[in-house]
Amino acid sequence: MSDVTFLNWPFFEPRHRELAAALEEWCAANLPVSHGDVDAACKALVAALGAGGWLKHSGAAEGERLDVRSLCLIRETLARHDGLADFAFAMQGLGMGAVSLFGTSEQREWLGRTRVGQAISGFALTEPGSGSDVAATATVAERVQGGWRLSGDKTYISNGGIADVYVIFARTGEAPGAKGLSAFLLPADALGLEVVSRIEVMAPHPLAHLRLDGVELPAGALIGKPGEGFKIAMSVLDVFRSTVGAAALGFARRALDEALDRTQSRRIQGQTLSELQLVQGHLADMALEIDAAALLVYRAAWVKDMGAARVSREAAMAKLYATEAAQRVIDMAVQLHGGDGVRQGFAVESLYREIRALRIYEGASDVQRIVIARSILG
Repeated sequence: MSDVTFLNWPFFEPRHRELAAALEEWCAANLPVSHGDVDAACKALVAALGAGGWLKHSGAAEGERLDVRSLCLIRETLARHDGLADFAFAMQGLGMGAVSLFGTSEQREWLGRTRVGQAISGFALTEPGSGSDVAATATVAERVQGGWRLSGDKTYISNGGIADVYVIFARTGEAPGAKGLSAFLLPADALGLEVVSRIEVMAPHPLAHLRLDGVELPAGALIGKPGEGFKIAMSVLDVFRSTVGAAALGFARRALDEALDRTQSRRIQGQTLSELQLVQGHLADMALEIDAAALLVYRAAWVKDMGAARVSREAAMAKLYATEAAQRVIDMAVQLHGGDGVRQGFAVESLYREIRALRIYEGASDVQRIVIARSILG
């Protein structure tokens, strides 16, 4: 059982501790799942998370606010048990984040479906020529009678190929660069939307390259106002970047658990590995990295939940430190496992592959450094 003493920190309320305990019980009964067929596994996980009531936390109904501490606790717990379960939950939140924060009553009908696991969502921001540089978005949305026509390519889209609905960002031209983008709600069955290819990565997830070939959307598909796309995207990331740090934290806690089991059971020269002072030093460093990451993650979540309009600096610090620290913790867990650390079928080998993408998506580590530097240079 992982250390849960952090739940007594002043960041949390009794309801958060109750949530964590209930989810832990659910995870023990339902996870992990087979990842043999990733698409089928993700669909089943979304349905199960919806049936369990966990997806209600992934979005906010009209008049509600997202509780970022709950989002982080859920992602941390799911990631500790099964990385794909974390992915399935997270994408329901990120995919519908723009609707949670800015959606109309009509658009929220989709949110009602994603929050119970009856529809799968996707967040379509990245393009072949623009990843961290959102201002370089090239997908175009032209005004036509009764709505909009979208053309362009999106890539590395999570849930690409299995999603029922996407939030997509396109250039509407109100101003140069970032100020000329808008956000749209795009049903997956829209005429002209094509899944060009599926993308295989080291830790299997449903990813795809999408093409929009003159996709026509009604005026009501626009989320917010024209030209607010960048603000909407950054507002969504402001919430969900902290949760990426929480997922990394879950991976790191699992790695420490595995390392503790290994070093207390593996014997060398008549003693367990855990009796060696050098090994104890490594375990201490791992625990230190985890607590430091947790403090940053839940600080950022608490600040947002207390009503801060933006937490760009806090969220960037949380994501940067937690993902980089988790990489170090997991690497040491692999090292302490020796040859078994790189052997398929061992948890630490899977964690080693799972953690790497978190240092890239939703703003790579160096992008977070830029965000932090700009905030302190002011």
